[in-house]
Amino acid sequence: MTYYITKVAVTAVLVVLISEISKRSSFIGAVLASVPLTSVLAMLWLYIDTGDIGKVSELAGSVFWLVLPSLALFVALPVLLTHGVNFYLSLAVSIGITAICYWLMVVALRHYGVEL
Repeated sequence: MTYYITKVAVTAVLVVLISEISKRSSFIGAVLASVPLTSVLAMLWLYIDTGDIGKVSELAGSVFWLVLPSLALFVALPVLLTHGVNFYLSLAVSIGITAICYWLMVVALRHYGVEL
């Protein structure tokens, strides 16, 4: 149980740290947020938990394919905000657009024989 609490704490501290740094410098916050910390932590925890490099490799490959549709959020959100849409509505719509892009990517990859 201590191990799981440690995993959650380390992950949460990084997210809060990035949020706090972003208050002072959006550039440094963006640099830190753009580093795939979540993916790196997930791969690290997966390897520590299983010792299975095959599972880590599969995860890394899947993350690669799903990075492209995730970028839709970072296009849609600022466009909506600059057009005066409320923040929470902009965020919800951007997440919805991103979810649709994920679905389209998965469908396209399956069409070409790539299983995630």
